[in-house]
Amino acid sequence: MKTPIDTKKQDDKAAYTETFLTDLERLAGCGFTFEEIASLLWLQKWYQTGGSDRVVLVRHWEFLKLLMLTGKLEV
Repeated sequence: MKTPIDTKKQDDKAAYTETFLTDLERLAGCGFTFEEIASLLWLQKWYQTGGSDRVVLVRHWEFLKLLMLTGKLEV
């Protein structure tokens, strides 16, 4: 017999699987290798679950974004 908790866990797993496949397809479409995709998805999970001090990382990303938007940094 399924309890509401079991159903919620299944819904969460289904949503995670759909998101994972979408991210996987998107990264593969951008030309990333399987190893690069695995690393990126692992890092995404690690940062989302509090694997490091994200505030410092976000500040660096925002600074890089600002440099790119102002034309002071080119890819």
